[in-house]
Amino acid sequence: MAPVPVYFELSWSILSTIGAANVFFGFVIASITNFSPIAAVPIVTSAAGSVANGLCYYAFYLPSIPVTNRLVASVFADVLWLVQEAGVSFYSYIILSRILLGRPWYIFAGSFWTIMVGIAVARILIAITRARWHASGSSELQDMVNYMHMVYFPLIALLECVSAYFLLATFAKAKNDVLKHGSKADIFHYLMCSTEVRLALLAVIGVMRAVTYSFQSKPQRATGVAGQVDRFAYTMECLFPIMLYIDLLSSKIVSAQRAYNIPTPSRLGPSSPQGQSATELGGDVGAPFQTSEVSHALGPHSFSAADSGFARVDSYEHVLRG
Repeated sequence: MAPVPVYFELSWSILSTIGAANVFFGFVIASITNFSPIAAVPIVTSAAGSVANGLCYYAFYLPSIPVTNRLVASVFADVLWLVQEAGVSFYSYIILSRILLGRPWYIFAGSFWTIMVGIAVARILIAITRARWHASGSSELQDMVNYMHMVYFPLIALLECVSAYFLLATFAKAKNDVLKHGSKADIFHYLMCSTEVRLALLAVIGVMRAVTYSFQSKPQRATGVAGQVDRFAYTMECLFPIMLYIDLLSSKIVSAQRAYNIPTPSRLGPSSPQGQSATELGGDVGAPFQTSEVSHALGPHSFSAADSGFARVDSYEHVLRG
């Protein structure tokens, strides 16, 4: 019988530690930017991933543990992986719920929840099949788990691609307005600060996992090249909340720059919602909300290029209020 591997000699321990560290960083960031539903997304998904990776070691690497205990640990790990892997998409969902209007919103929301239900069903079936595998040890059941993942990960990739499409569509509208009213430097500033571009990167991770996981031959073990690439992609997924934390902080910085450099338009009265600052509306920094044809197309609280010098559609700033 092979010796039981030490926990911190396995990648699962490192991935679990990354998740725990991200939770700590999340509370630090939230204390700076104000806690809101959008700030809770990376914290909750990181916590779920941290616990799930620890349970993975308990369920798959400790053969001396009673079967019932390993079975229960495996089911809970699958549920928590669902929270981690599908939950990150709610970051973009919260943003888009505030900047999409009318038909685009209905199309996005319908697509999002349809795909999300499919993801949840696939993961539940995976959890049930893995529980049966723990009880019987059948290799056929492990093959079924692999096939189900070939449905599960493409659905996550599809969900992330749908979100990325709508986010980048919003980005394209704002960029076109920058070309009309701003300068080249403004465009680069927008690209660096854009929430939409950062979130679109998540779609690449989803596609990678959809391709590589299907080649896994042993449960929760990276034994081949494809398995190692999949583990790399999952590591990037565990690190992705850091990108979201950068987004939260950059939004605060951009808001601060506006507060000091952009005066409130005189046409907006003090009682107008568009004339109120972010602080008055529950945000963290005083940045006046304004309206124009561009802001009407992109959302009720967007900044117009004519007033600010560039069309920075700062999606996070609009949902910071919770």
